[in-house]
Amino acid sequence: MKLYALLDYETLVQKEWSIERFISTCKSLHVEIIQYRDKKGEFKRKIENLQKIKSLCEIPLLVNDEIDLVCYCDGLHVGQNDLKKFSTCKEVAVAKIREKIQKKVLGISTHNKEEILEANSLDVDYIGLGAYRSTQTKEDATVLKESLSELARLSIKPVGAIGGVRVDDEIENVTYAVVGSDLYEH
Repeated sequence: MKLYALLDYETLVQKEWSIERFISTCKSLHVEIIQYRDKKGEFKRKIENLQKIKSLCEIPLLVNDEIDLVCYCDGLHVGQNDLKKFSTCKEVAVAKIREKIQKKVLGISTHNKEEILEANSLDVDYIGLGAYRSTQTKEDATVLKESLSELARLSIKPVGAIGGVRVDDEIENVTYAVVGSDLYEH
């Protein structure tokens, strides 16, 4: 599996890590994608952090949920609820997002068979599927554990296992191990 790093800004601050240290760890682990998530920060800080990350590495950088920040990075990852901000119809929502981000990378979160099958027909580049384990950043997530591999098989898109994934996890039918908190152990 390839590593996909989740830089959650609140976790970074809590762990007393700098963005530079995070990027250095990503480089040493040969991370292939970085996603920046900052749920509480000011817009200006988010822009500055995205620009800093881009200046420190050439690893593709996606932003979580905030389409207005996509011009500072290489793509966007949205959750199921965030799609609803664009339209209650997922096809329309994805079309609106695509109109704004063009050919940049687009990923969406999925949690069950129905969402995976819907994603198969959407203009997205990959799906996030989870949660694999329980996690402190998404306390309400349904934990899939072993069933994640079987669900991942249903996707025609590359799959990133999300939620409590560790750097050394090997999960069948999954392209990316989306790792957050476990990166701070390396």
